[in-house]
Amino acid sequence: MEEKGQLRVGFDVGGTFTDGVVMQGRNVLSKSKSLTTQDVTGGIVEALDEVLTKSGVNPADVAMVSLGTTHTTNALIERRNLNQVGVFRLGAPATTAIPPLTGWPEDLKEAIGGSELVHIIRGGSEYDGRDIVPLDTKAIENACRSMKGKVNSVAITGVFSPIINDHEEQAAKIVREVLGDDVHITLSHRIATISLLERENSTILNASVISVMQRAVKSLRAAVRERGIDAPLFIVQNDGSVMSADYAVDYPIFTVASGPAASVRGSVYLSGIEDGVVVDIGGTSTDVAYIVNGFPRESSITVTIGGVKTNIRCPDLLSIALGGGTIIKHDGNDVTSLGPESVGYNLVRLGKSFGGPLLTVHDTAVALGKLRQKLDVFKTSFATHPEKIAEVPKPLISAAWARIKTTIEEVIDKMKTTPDPVPAIFIGGGAMVVPKENIVGVSEVLSPDHFEVGGAVGTTIAEIGAYAEGVVDLDIDNRDEAIAQVTEHAKDNAASAGAIRDTVEVIDVEEIPFTYMPGKREKIRIRVKGQVLR
Repeated sequence: MEEKGQLRVGFDVGGTFTDGVVMQGRNVLSKSKSLTTQDVTGGIVEALDEVLTKSGVNPADVAMVSLGTTHTTNALIERRNLNQVGVFRLGAPATTAIPPLTGWPEDLKEAIGGSELVHIIRGGSEYDGRDIVPLDTKAIENACRSMKGKVNSVAITGVFSPIINDHEEQAAKIVREVLGDDVHITLSHRIATISLLERENSTILNASVISVMQRAVKSLRAAVRERGIDAPLFIVQNDGSVMSADYAVDYPIFTVASGPAASVRGSVYLSGIEDGVVVDIGGTSTDVAYIVNGFPRESSITVTIGGVKTNIRCPDLLSIALGGGTIIKHDGNDVTSLGPESVGYNLVRLGKSFGGPLLTVHDTAVALGKLRQKLDVFKTSFATHPEKIAEVPKPLISAAWARIKTTIEEVIDKMKTTPDPVPAIFIGGGAMVVPKENIVGVSEVLSPDHFEVGGAVGTTIAEIGAYAEGVVDLDIDNRDEAIAQVTEHAKDNAASAGAIRDTVEVIDVEEIPFTYMPGKREKIRIRVKGQVLR
């Protein structure tokens, strides 16, 4: 990627702004901030036009376009444009006590078609690969006929299918034969790990947002082609790496945390710091992540998406309601609370720096002289009514600044795994308006060049991430051979996601013993990364 200096265009969609960049090698040729639109795609197109105009590059020379997107997250939160999902659990009679969709929010359950599309079929495997019972293929055929015309996506989950996936593959073949090629099929062994209920939830959620991702990719492809760009499109995954847009259409659930993950990768790329804390401050919220070897630390607890518990691999993030537009509530000169309300993109209309009635975090930085100039990516000056700021009592400003500092220190402390001070990278447009001096628990605070569009930079790093898992019995299998076999599977997955296979390298090997199983059984998980561009 570096030696050719190829042109890369990247976008990061936030709650307030959509950031865009044109990169060549490590150089940012142009950058922009556009207001995020309700349909998300509109803001991206506006940012694309702006960065192409500013950079003056030939669109035909662009080698890749990448995106950190909130399309899938927004669809699940808002219950909009979701697929109608037929659900198969291959596990009767062993798993009927808790049916699929148990614990789901009622409105989300109805948005994907409801319980009438759920079928528990006889089948599934034991942990050692033996059938619990033979798969009831006739029942699958009958269920598919009853769902014909009612579903456009199908989720299939088998007991212990990550160990042996025969029943899921057989079921998928039957679904395809009865319902046709236009119906999307998601198999659980390609989505998540062994835990049945969380894996099933993850699989159903994935099946429910396939059309959302499909439409987003289609519209973005059309937009870049209309502008003369003939380059592959990539989407950021939850771990901060990217995958091809075609792969993302099949596995959109892997993009639910792509925005924060892209910010982490951009922070590492711009600062050169590979271990420490990333503090990404926007207009409405702050996301804090811990970085290990250049990637976001993975969450070790159940991840809830749209009110549903899953076992999707996501970065370990802590989000707080603190941004440049956060409203400072006060009683006289005493600060009663920071937010959680924010003026968001209405800062230039409602904030005191712009003649508005509300005191915000942005205003405190202006009052203290911490913010003295406008960045090029912002279309409005940082303060148009300084006389309004001069009217704010200095004790109130000091109290607000101290509360902001304490809030940031507390959230950093919660994310640290060591009592020792660590480096902190402050990025995002809001990084200009918060305290950065003498932060407790931090050895140094960095806001590298282009910090305000760090997430967009992170989308362009052009590394594919993938993983694979396998279960082995070390009483029978050779450990080294088992690891080698899972590694090859992980490399295949990276290649499927768009990586150049001979550039794929192992970045993590994890072995987890199954203490509740007989013998010396353990799960082997291999993470790899590979390049998109040479």
